[in-house]
Amino acid sequence: MASVGMTSSHLSDAASCSSNLPKRYGAVSGMETLSNDQKNELHDHAGMKFIPAGSFKMGASDKEGRRDEYPAHEVKMDGFWIDETEVTNAQFAAFVKATGYITQAEQKPDWEEIKKQLPPGTPKPSEDQLQPASLTFSPPKGRVDINDVSQWWSWTPGASWKHPQGPKSSIKGKENHPVTQVSWFDANAYAKWAGKRLPTEAEWEYAARGGLSGKKYPWGDEDLATGKLKANTWQGEFPYSDQKTDGYGSVAPVKSFAANGYGLYDMAGNVWEWTADWYREDYYQQQKGTVANPKGPKDSYDPAEPGIPKKIIRGGSFMCHSSYCKGYRVTSKMKSSMDTGLENTGFRCVSI
Repeated sequence: MASVGMTSSHLSDAASCSSNLPKRYGAVSGMETLSNDQKNELHDHAGMKFIPAGSFKMGASDKEGRRDEYPAHEVKMDGFWIDETEVTNAQFAAFVKATGYITQAEQKPDWEEIKKQLPPGTPKPSEDQLQPASLTFSPPKGRVDINDVSQWWSWTPGASWKHPQGPKSSIKGKENHPVTQVSWFDANAYAKWAGKRLPTEAEWEYAARGGLSGKKYPWGDEDLATGKLKANTWQGEFPYSDQKTDGYGSVAPVKSFAANGYGLYDMAGNVWEWTADWYREDYYQQQKGTVANPKGPKDSYDPAEPGIPKKIIRGGSFMCHSSYCKGYRVTSKMKSSMDTGLENTGFRCVSI
Protein backbone atom coordinates (compact mmCIF):
# COMPACT_ATOMS: atom_id res chain seq x y z
CA MET A 1 0.00 0.00 0.00
CA ALA A 2 1.05 3.46 -0.46
CA SER A 3 1.38 5.64 2.45
CA VAL A 4 -1.77 7.28 1.75
CA GLY A 5 -2.69 10.05 4.04
CA MET A 6 0.62 11.75 3.54
CA THR A 7 -1.00 14.95 2.38
CA SER A 8 -0.01 18.39 3.37
CA SER A 9 2.30 16.99 5.96
CA HIS A 10 3.78 14.61 3.37
CA LEU A 11 6.81 12.99 4.89
CA SER A 12 6.57 15.55 7.72
CA ASP A 13 8.00 18.22 5.47
CA ALA A 14 6.13 21.27 4.21
CA ALA A 15 8.10 21.17 0.99
CA SER A 16 6.61 17.77 0.16
CA CYS A 17 3.08 19.08 -0.24
CA SER A 18 1.31 18.82 -3.57
CA SER A 19 -1.40 21.20 -2.40
CA ASN A 20 -3.30 23.40 -4.78
CA LEU A 21 -6.52 23.19 -2.88
CA PRO A 22 -10.12 23.07 -4.04
CA LYS A 23 -10.74 26.74 -4.67
CA ARG A 24 -8.52 26.38 -7.74
CA TYR A 25 -10.60 23.51 -9.09
CA GLY A 26 -14.14 22.33 -9.55
CA ALA A 27 -15.09 24.97 -12.10
CA VAL A 28 -13.68 22.97 -15.01
CA SER A 29 -16.35 20.59 -16.24
CA GLY A 30 -15.68 20.84 -19.94
CA MET A 31 -19.32 20.12 -20.72
CA GLU A 32 -19.68 23.50 -22.37
CA THR A 33 -17.25 22.37 -25.08
CA LEU A 34 -19.41 19.43 -26.18
CA SER A 35 -22.37 19.17 -28.52
CA ASN A 36 -25.69 17.80 -27.29
CA ASP A 37 -25.03 14.51 -29.08
CA GLN A 38 -21.63 14.21 -27.40
CA LYS A 39 -23.18 14.93 -24.02
CA ASN A 40 -25.76 12.21 -24.59
CA GLU A 41 -23.03 9.74 -25.52
CA LEU A 42 -21.22 10.49 -22.28
CA HIS A 43 -24.30 9.54 -20.31
CA ASP A 44 -24.65 6.04 -21.74
CA HIS A 45 -23.24 3.03 -19.97
CA ALA A 46 -20.57 1.87 -22.38
CA GLY A 47 -17.73 0.21 -20.51
CA MET A 48 -19.84 -0.10 -17.37
CA LYS A 49 -21.52 -2.97 -15.55
CA PHE A 50 -24.89 -2.85 -13.79
CA ILE A 51 -24.82 -3.80 -10.11
CA PRO A 52 -28.27 -5.05 -9.03
CA ALA A 53 -30.01 -3.84 -5.90
CA GLY A 54 -29.47 -5.89 -2.77
CA SER A 55 -28.14 -6.03 0.77
CA PHE A 56 -24.75 -6.97 2.18
CA LYS A 57 -22.65 -6.90 5.32
CA MET A 58 -20.28 -3.96 4.98
CA GLY A 59 -17.02 -4.05 6.89
CA ALA A 60 -14.78 -6.76 8.31
CA SER A 61 -16.15 -9.81 10.07
CA ASP A 62 -12.77 -11.49 10.66
CA LYS A 63 -9.76 -10.42 12.71
CA GLU A 64 -7.68 -9.01 9.86
CA GLY A 65 -9.28 -5.58 9.66
CA ARG A 66 -8.17 -2.26 11.05
CA ARG A 67 -10.23 -0.30 13.56
CA ASP A 68 -12.06 1.65 10.86
CA GLU A 69 -13.42 -1.59 9.32
CA TYR A 70 -15.55 -2.50 12.34
CA PRO A 71 -18.22 -3.35 13.12
CA ALA A 72 -19.63 -5.08 10.06
CA HIS A 73 -23.14 -3.75 9.52
CA GLU A 74 -26.08 -4.37 7.21
CA VAL A 75 -26.35 -2.09 4.19
CA LYS A 76 -29.12 -1.99 1.60
CA MET A 77 -28.24 -0.77 -1.88
CA ASP A 78 -30.19 0.40 -4.92
CA GLY A 79 -28.88 -0.70 -8.29
CA PHE A 80 -26.23 1.38 -10.08
CA TRP A 81 -23.72 1.28 -12.90
CA ILE A 82 -19.96 1.22 -12.35
CA ASP A 83 -16.96 1.34 -14.70
CA GLU A 84 -15.72 -2.17 -15.39
CA THR A 85 -12.12 -0.91 -15.22
CA GLU A 86 -10.20 1.87 -13.61
CA VAL A 87 -10.18 5.04 -15.71
CA THR A 88 -7.31 4.68 -18.19
CA ASN A 89 -4.69 7.08 -19.45
CA ALA A 90 -6.49 7.21 -22.80
CA GLN A 91 -9.80 8.13 -21.18
CA PHE A 92 -8.22 10.79 -19.02
CA ALA A 93 -6.32 12.17 -22.02
CA ALA A 94 -9.63 12.59 -23.87
CA PHE A 95 -10.96 14.60 -20.93
CA VAL A 96 -7.88 16.81 -20.86
CA LYS A 97 -8.04 17.34 -24.63
CA ALA A 98 -11.72 18.32 -24.50
CA THR A 99 -11.42 20.67 -21.53
CA GLY A 100 -7.85 21.90 -21.25
CA TYR A 101 -7.90 20.71 -17.66
CA ILE A 102 -4.63 20.98 -15.73
CA THR A 103 -4.17 18.55 -12.87
CA GLN A 104 -2.92 19.61 -9.46
CA ALA A 105 0.43 17.93 -9.90
CA GLU A 106 1.01 20.09 -12.98
CA GLN A 107 0.47 23.36 -11.15
CA LYS A 108 2.78 25.25 -8.84
CA PRO A 109 1.73 24.73 -5.22
CA ASP A 110 0.03 27.67 -3.53
CA TRP A 111 1.89 28.32 -0.27
CA GLU A 112 -0.97 30.37 1.15
CA GLU A 113 -3.21 27.32 0.86
CA ILE A 114 -0.58 24.84 2.02
CA LYS A 115 0.17 26.65 5.26
CA LYS A 116 -3.49 26.52 6.30
CA GLN A 117 -2.98 22.79 6.87
CA LEU A 118 0.34 23.12 8.70
CA PRO A 119 1.23 24.08 12.28
CA PRO A 120 1.45 27.87 12.84
CA GLY A 121 4.91 29.19 12.21
CA THR A 122 5.95 26.51 9.72
CA PRO A 123 8.60 28.17 7.55
CA LYS A 124 7.94 28.60 3.86
CA PRO A 125 9.99 26.25 1.67
CA SER A 126 12.35 27.72 -0.88
CA GLU A 127 10.92 28.55 -4.29
CA ASP A 128 12.78 25.69 -5.93
CA GLN A 129 10.81 23.33 -3.69
CA LEU A 130 7.46 24.94 -4.54
CA GLN A 131 7.37 23.52 -8.04
CA PRO A 132 4.84 21.31 -9.86
CA ALA A 133 5.53 17.83 -8.53
CA SER A 134 4.02 14.66 -7.13
CA LEU A 135 5.02 11.60 -5.13
CA THR A 136 6.72 8.68 -6.85
CA PHE A 137 7.67 5.25 -5.56
CA SER A 138 11.42 4.88 -4.99
CA PRO A 139 12.19 1.46 -3.49
CA PRO A 140 15.08 1.38 -1.03
CA LYS A 141 18.04 -0.92 -1.55
CA GLY A 142 17.41 -2.97 1.55
CA ARG A 143 15.23 -3.45 4.59
CA VAL A 144 13.89 -0.31 6.23
CA ASP A 145 11.50 0.65 9.01
CA ILE A 146 8.14 -0.37 7.54
CA ASN A 147 6.44 2.46 9.44
CA ASP A 148 8.59 5.16 7.82
CA VAL A 149 6.95 5.85 4.48
CA SER A 150 9.60 8.42 3.59
CA GLN A 151 11.88 5.46 2.90
CA TRP A 152 10.09 4.69 -0.37
CA TRP A 153 8.25 7.84 -1.44
CA SER A 154 10.02 10.70 -3.23
CA TRP A 155 8.75 14.21 -3.93
CA THR A 156 9.51 14.38 -7.65
CA PRO A 157 9.32 17.63 -9.65
CA GLY A 158 7.74 17.00 -13.04
CA ALA A 159 5.84 13.89 -11.95
CA SER A 160 2.22 13.98 -13.15
CA TRP A 161 -0.36 11.81 -14.87
CA LYS A 162 1.61 12.19 -18.11
CA HIS A 163 4.87 11.33 -16.35
CA PRO A 164 3.93 8.98 -13.50
CA GLN A 165 7.50 8.18 -12.40
CA GLY A 166 8.92 11.64 -13.11
CA PRO A 167 9.75 13.84 -16.12
CA LYS A 168 11.75 11.14 -17.92
CA SER A 169 8.84 8.69 -17.79
CA SER A 170 5.93 8.57 -20.22
CA ILE A 171 2.52 7.02 -20.75
CA LYS A 172 3.22 6.40 -24.44
CA GLY A 173 2.22 2.84 -25.17
CA LYS A 174 0.41 2.69 -21.84
CA GLU A 175 -2.92 4.09 -22.95
CA ASN A 176 -4.75 1.13 -21.40
CA HIS A 177 -3.03 1.51 -18.02
CA PRO A 178 -4.94 3.18 -15.18
CA VAL A 179 -4.32 6.90 -14.93
CA THR A 180 -2.39 7.75 -11.75
CA GLN A 181 -0.96 10.85 -10.06
CA VAL A 182 -4.48 12.29 -9.94
CA SER A 183 -5.88 14.02 -6.87
CA TRP A 184 -9.44 13.61 -5.65
CA PHE A 185 -10.28 16.92 -7.31
CA ASP A 186 -8.85 15.70 -10.61
CA ALA A 187 -10.84 12.47 -10.41
CA ASN A 188 -14.02 14.32 -9.48
CA ALA A 189 -13.59 16.76 -12.37
CA TYR A 190 -13.26 13.87 -14.82
CA ALA A 191 -16.32 12.14 -13.39
CA LYS A 192 -18.45 15.26 -13.79
CA TRP A 193 -17.25 15.75 -17.36
CA ALA A 194 -18.13 12.14 -18.15
CA GLY A 195 -21.66 12.57 -16.75
CA LYS A 196 -20.82 10.30 -13.84
CA ARG A 197 -19.58 10.61 -10.25
CA LEU A 198 -17.17 8.93 -7.88
CA PRO A 199 -18.59 5.89 -6.06
CA THR A 200 -19.57 6.00 -2.43
CA GLU A 201 -17.56 3.70 -0.22
CA ALA A 202 -20.61 1.44 0.14
CA GLU A 203 -21.10 1.26 -3.64
CA TRP A 204 -17.44 0.43 -4.09
CA GLU A 205 -17.41 -2.41 -1.56
CA TYR A 206 -20.75 -3.83 -2.72
CA ALA A 207 -19.49 -3.91 -6.30
CA ALA A 208 -16.08 -5.27 -5.31
CA ARG A 209 -17.66 -8.26 -3.59
CA GLY A 210 -19.01 -9.39 -6.96
CA GLY A 211 -22.14 -10.93 -5.51
CA LEU A 212 -20.25 -13.04 -2.96
CA SER A 213 -21.29 -12.91 0.69
CA GLY A 214 -18.86 -12.65 3.59
CA LYS A 215 -15.72 -13.32 1.55
CA LYS A 216 -12.31 -11.72 2.10
CA TYR A 217 -11.52 -10.92 -1.52
CA PRO A 218 -13.37 -10.16 -4.76
CA TRP A 219 -12.69 -13.78 -5.85
CA GLY A 220 -13.57 -15.48 -2.56
CA ASP A 221 -11.45 -16.65 0.37
CA GLU A 222 -8.53 -18.31 -1.41
CA ASP A 223 -5.27 -16.65 -0.41
CA LEU A 224 -3.73 -14.35 -3.00
CA ALA A 225 -0.59 -16.45 -3.26
CA THR A 226 -2.47 -19.73 -3.72
CA GLY A 227 -3.35 -21.07 -7.15
CA LYS A 228 -3.79 -18.77 -10.12
CA LEU A 229 -2.55 -15.19 -9.87
CA LYS A 230 -5.52 -13.01 -9.06
CA ALA A 231 -4.33 -9.40 -8.78
CA ASN A 232 -1.42 -7.02 -9.37
CA THR A 233 0.25 -6.80 -5.96
CA TRP A 234 3.73 -7.05 -4.41
CA GLN A 235 5.51 -10.41 -4.31
CA GLY A 236 8.65 -10.60 -2.22
CA GLU A 237 9.66 -8.40 0.69
CA PHE A 238 8.14 -4.93 0.75
CA PRO A 239 9.32 -2.31 -0.08
CA TYR A 240 12.70 -3.27 -1.54
CA SER A 241 12.41 -6.68 -3.20
CA ASP A 242 9.58 -7.39 -5.65
CA GLN A 243 9.83 -10.76 -7.35
CA LYS A 244 7.23 -9.69 -9.94
CA THR A 245 5.83 -13.18 -10.26
CA ASP A 246 2.56 -11.63 -11.43
CA GLY A 247 4.46 -10.14 -14.37
CA TYR A 248 4.35 -6.53 -13.21
CA GLY A 249 6.62 -4.32 -11.12
CA SER A 250 4.32 -1.35 -11.34
CA VAL A 251 0.87 -0.56 -12.72
CA ALA A 252 -0.57 -3.23 -15.01
CA PRO A 253 -2.87 -2.71 -18.02
CA VAL A 254 -6.52 -2.92 -17.09
CA LYS A 255 -8.10 -6.36 -17.53
CA SER A 256 -4.76 -8.13 -16.90
CA PHE A 257 -6.43 -10.33 -14.28
CA ALA A 258 -9.78 -12.07 -14.09
CA ALA A 259 -12.92 -10.04 -13.38
CA ASN A 260 -15.05 -10.60 -10.30
CA GLY A 261 -18.61 -11.95 -10.34
CA TYR A 262 -20.01 -8.65 -11.60
CA GLY A 263 -17.52 -8.44 -14.46
CA LEU A 264 -15.35 -5.79 -12.78
CA TYR A 265 -11.59 -5.76 -13.13
CA ASP A 266 -8.90 -4.82 -10.61
CA MET A 267 -11.17 -4.36 -7.63
CA ALA A 268 -8.13 -5.69 -5.76
CA GLY A 269 -4.61 -4.43 -6.46
CA ASN A 270 -3.20 -2.39 -9.34
CA VAL A 271 -4.11 1.09 -8.03
CA TRP A 272 -5.97 2.45 -5.05
CA GLU A 273 -9.24 4.09 -6.09
CA TRP A 274 -10.75 7.35 -4.87
CA THR A 275 -14.28 7.29 -3.46
CA ALA A 276 -16.72 10.10 -2.70
CA ASP A 277 -16.78 9.55 1.07
CA TRP A 278 -15.06 11.52 3.80
CA TYR A 279 -12.88 9.52 6.17
CA ARG A 280 -13.70 9.08 9.85
CA GLU A 281 -12.24 6.20 11.81
CA ASP A 282 -15.39 5.78 13.92
CA TYR A 283 -17.99 6.04 11.16
CA TYR A 284 -19.04 2.37 11.17
CA GLN A 285 -19.50 2.48 14.93
CA GLN A 286 -22.21 5.09 14.46
CA GLN A 287 -24.34 2.94 12.14
CA LYS A 288 -27.44 1.40 13.72
CA GLY A 289 -29.66 -1.20 12.08
CA THR A 290 -29.84 -1.52 8.29
CA VAL A 291 -28.49 1.53 6.47
CA ALA A 292 -29.82 2.34 2.98
CA ASN A 293 -27.43 3.73 0.36
CA PRO A 294 -25.01 5.35 2.86
CA LYS A 295 -23.03 8.32 1.69
CA GLY A 296 -20.49 8.36 4.49
CA PRO A 297 -19.92 10.92 7.24
CA LYS A 298 -20.65 14.62 6.83
CA ASP A 299 -17.04 15.59 7.38
CA SER A 300 -13.60 14.13 7.87
CA TYR A 301 -11.52 13.51 10.96
CA ASP A 302 -8.29 11.55 11.09
CA PRO A 303 -6.82 11.39 14.61
CA ALA A 304 -3.35 11.01 13.10
CA GLU A 305 -3.66 14.32 11.22
CA PRO A 306 -6.71 16.12 12.63
CA GLY A 307 -6.24 19.27 10.58
CA ILE A 308 -6.28 17.57 7.18
CA PRO A 309 -9.61 16.56 5.58
CA LYS A 310 -9.34 13.19 3.84
CA LYS A 311 -11.28 11.01 1.46
CA ILE A 312 -11.41 7.21 1.46
CA ILE A 313 -9.54 5.17 -1.11
CA ARG A 314 -10.21 1.49 -1.74
CA GLY A 315 -8.85 -1.65 -3.34
CA GLY A 316 -5.13 -1.71 -2.69
CA SER A 317 -2.40 -1.37 -5.32
CA PHE A 318 0.62 -2.99 -6.93
CA MET A 319 2.50 -2.06 -3.74
CA CYS A 320 0.27 -4.07 -1.39
CA HIS A 321 1.74 -7.03 0.46
CA SER A 322 0.36 -9.16 3.28
CA SER A 323 3.21 -8.11 5.57
CA TYR A 324 2.38 -4.46 5.18
CA CYS A 325 -1.18 -3.43 4.34
CA LYS A 326 -3.09 -6.29 2.66
CA GLY A 327 -5.14 -3.54 1.05
CA TYR A 328 -6.54 -5.95 -1.53
CA ARG A 329 -8.96 -7.31 1.09
CA VAL A 330 -12.47 -6.30 0.07
CA THR A 331 -13.12 -4.38 3.33
CA SER A 332 -9.74 -2.66 3.52
CA LYS A 333 -9.58 1.11 3.25
CA MET A 334 -7.02 3.86 3.43
CA LYS A 335 -7.37 7.61 3.44
CA SER A 336 -5.69 10.48 1.68
CA SER A 337 -5.96 14.24 1.55
CA MET A 338 -7.93 15.40 -1.47
CA ASP A 339 -4.95 17.17 -3.00
CA THR A 340 -2.66 14.14 -2.97
CA GLY A 341 -1.45 12.50 -6.16
CA LEU A 342 0.46 9.21 -6.02
CA GLU A 343 1.96 6.77 -8.47
CA ASN A 344 -0.37 4.04 -7.23
CA THR A 345 -3.71 5.87 -6.96
CA GLY A 346 -6.42 6.20 -9.61
CA PHE A 347 -10.21 5.86 -9.74
CA ARG A 348 -13.33 4.56 -11.47
CA CYS A 349 -16.79 6.12 -11.79
CA VAL A 350 -20.42 5.22 -11.23
CA SER A 351 -23.78 6.41 -12.56
CA ILE A 352 -27.45 5.53 -12.25
